[in-house]
Amino acid sequence: MNSRRTPRALLASGFALLTIASLAACSTGTADGGSGGDAGGATGTDPESFTVLSANENTTLATELDALASGACKAENDDLPLEHQTVAQADVVQKVTLLASQDSLPAHFIAGTAMVRPDGDLGAADLVLDYKTALDDLGVWDQILPAASSTIENVYGQMVSLPYQYNLEGIFYNKEIFAELGIEEPQTWDELLDANDALLAAGYTPMAEAGAAAWPVTRLIGMYAYRLAGPDAMTAIRDGDAKLTDPEYVEAAQAVADLAAAGYFGEGFISKDAAAATNDFLTGKAAMKYDGTWLLSNINNEDENQIGIDNVGFMPFPAVDGGKGTIDQWPANAGTAFAMNPKTYGPKVGAWLKCIAENYGSQALSDAGVISGFKVNEEVPDLPVTTQAIQEKVAEVDETVLWFEALMDGKSTSLAQSNMSLLVSGQLSAEEYMTQLQQSIDQNR
Repeated sequence: MNSRRTPRALLASGFALLTIASLAACSTGTADGGSGGDAGGATGTDPESFTVLSANENTTLATELDALASGACKAENDDLPLEHQTVAQADVVQKVTLLASQDSLPAHFIAGTAMVRPDGDLGAADLVLDYKTALDDLGVWDQILPAASSTIENVYGQMVSLPYQYNLEGIFYNKEIFAELGIEEPQTWDELLDANDALLAAGYTPMAEAGAAAWPVTRLIGMYAYRLAGPDAMTAIRDGDAKLTDPEYVEAAQAVADLAAAGYFGEGFISKDAAAATNDFLTGKAAMKYDGTWLLSNINNEDENQIGIDNVGFMPFPAVDGGKGTIDQWPANAGTAFAMNPKTYGPKVGAWLKCIAENYGSQALSDAGVISGFKVNEEVPDLPVTTQAIQEKVAEVDETVLWFEALMDGKSTSLAQSNMSLLVSGQLSAEEYMTQLQQSIDQNR
């Protein structure tokens, strides 16, 4: 969204937020008005159509919901026809704020992360459905994978989004190179360093990194901090129970700076973009790449992947000696927030929700190769080996953590990433990097 706001736009936004609060205050919790608290019992009033507001850029969701409407959810669609509305991703917050102020939120809608949190504009106004209550009432809460619900609650503070997309993050690696050098999947940080030394000596770039994008490197800082300080590492920073200047966090920044100094990221990585780093991995120049499972689209593309689709392994970020975190706590994200309007959550919308929960996982995986946070209830044949392995991993993960900047404000996120190049080039010490970032977090609380 355009960050340059005119006085007229600011006035309109302020008016809209006041109107949201007024609408929430007028909500009765009856079948005519509905409320977040009673949403599990489908106490809202069904609309004339099951309207889904999504981003222009996300065509997959509309395609898969259309497939359900003509297939597994045909009966639900006959009772309440599916309709689509779209908005540019950059305009989501403005559009949803306007719709809420007009009491015109559709049944199912995309929303900004901050909006649906308990203290957000929609969360505080009880304008987002509690999916756990609703799905429990429908008898299908078990259709949401534990890893997905854990991630959603970590990000949003409550279960107010459906996991149409679900990504784990970890280290992709070249099985053939590992076998050639006798390297086993590193389970600890020291084992990772040993593997990096062996790879470097053999002429490979140990870890492909997109320094120009910044976030792939800050992800490593966050993961080291989670492994050392524990799964609440970044929640503690947000809540003021810890500071980034504490020893565990400074050590995390230093550990990643040391990776760069040792040459493990390859020459010129600071100016390398994500596409170039991916190319280094998929052409066999680099042995590893930390990334999210969205990389599967590149891995499964035979034109891009020159090392072979079946030659890609996937492992968790290693444990740090003496740390409070474990290797089983995977970093994850569940895509953009997709909420439901409690006021229009009637029995017919509830039927749609139940059908989506039971069928979307299989539909999206078989039709588009998309891994979601829904249970896959039908066998999907002929999946690529790495996709199948990751789908199975997603299904078995119980606890997840977030990425480094997930709980930071926008300004601090920008600073964390813009200062990354100074950290890994030695222009900022680890302590200076974390001190500046902590100051930003404190100033923008």
